[in-house]
Amino acid sequence: MTVRNIFLTVIVIVLFSNSLSGKEPHADFVLPERLDRITCGSCSKQDLPQPIWDAIVSADPDLFIYMGDNIYGDSEDLNVLAEKWGKQKSQPGYSALRKQCSVIGTWDDHDYGKNDAGIEYPQKAGSQQLFLDFLDEPEDSIRRTREGVYASYLYGPVGQQVHIILLDTRYFRTPLKKIMDQSPTAEGHSGPYGPTDDPNADMLGEAQWKWLEEQLQVPAQLRLIVSSIQVLPLEQRYEKWENLPTERARLLKLIEKTNSEGVVFLSGDRHAAEFCKLDREGNYPLMEMTSSSLNAPRKYQNELNSLRYGLLYNEVNFGKILIDWEVESPTAVFSVCDIEGRPMLQVPVTIPSLQRVTD
Repeated sequence: MTVRNIFLTVIVIVLFSNSLSGKEPHADFVLPERLDRITCGSCSKQDLPQPIWDAIVSADPDLFIYMGDNIYGDSEDLNVLAEKWGKQKSQPGYSALRKQCSVIGTWDDHDYGKNDAGIEYPQKAGSQQLFLDFLDEPEDSIRRTREGVYASYLYGPVGQQVHIILLDTRYFRTPLKKIMDQSPTAEGHSGPYGPTDDPNADMLGEAQWKWLEEQLQVPAQLRLIVSSIQVLPLEQRYEKWENLPTERARLLKLIEKTNSEGVVFLSGDRHAAEFCKLDREGNYPLMEMTSSSLNAPRKYQNELNSLRYGLLYNEVNFGKILIDWEVESPTAVFSVCDIEGRPMLQVPVTIPSLQRVTD
């Protein structure tokens, strides 16, 4: 055998071994269906009417993503949580949607079990199983065996792939830092939390961070990172990644380190909707679409957001993403839609523009 043949044989063995050992980055769930129409939403109070489902169903989505506060459970009694999940699941409009398309999702604090709770919530293991029951997650699903509800889904054929990364910002998150001044001001600040200086502050937990680094390397044209709380905004004083600034910086650096392409953030929580945009030197900008609430809006006045891209929308809403794979330069139109399904905020992007910039 020649030296060249030996070298080629070694390469084949190494590649085959890496494949067998699982070293190649892969999503938790790989599905062949191409996604052309995606809808998403957050903050649905199970005890209130939910007429917005009619508009979501009319949008004829291929997929719906629940982004957190899917119920308002707020209890350490698992029987209470189970009853509230059952009530939401039996909502007529939501039942119609489930018959039409797949539903995936993550949770936030109220469906986790307690307002603004994190790692300290005592019933998180049991609550996780109830949440996965709501999503009809199979008994042998990996989401039932790991701590936390994070998961990833890769949809579509090669060249037309959408990678959805669902983060869990509850199970491992360390306590927030409360601030004294909680009153609204002329500068547009309100809310009880400020950035912590705790060097051990953690948002995702090391297992989830390691998993996320792998996910960011999965080949895909469009990568939707779903965080129940806002990722990019800096000023608002409710829950957001900037309350743990070293963790927000770690997330942004990880996207840079992995040369992750196609990244757009989706978030909920705020009971209002907006787009945010973070420009990056020498790379494509990061965009975030926040969609909330499905049936319980909050009227924010004069809230600052230096990264807001467009306007703040204060009525009930859902998010919609329409992807056109057939044109020469595939496009994705991100919209915040009202109760009738009309786009109130909209940002179109070409998918190639979300690829890393190379010299």
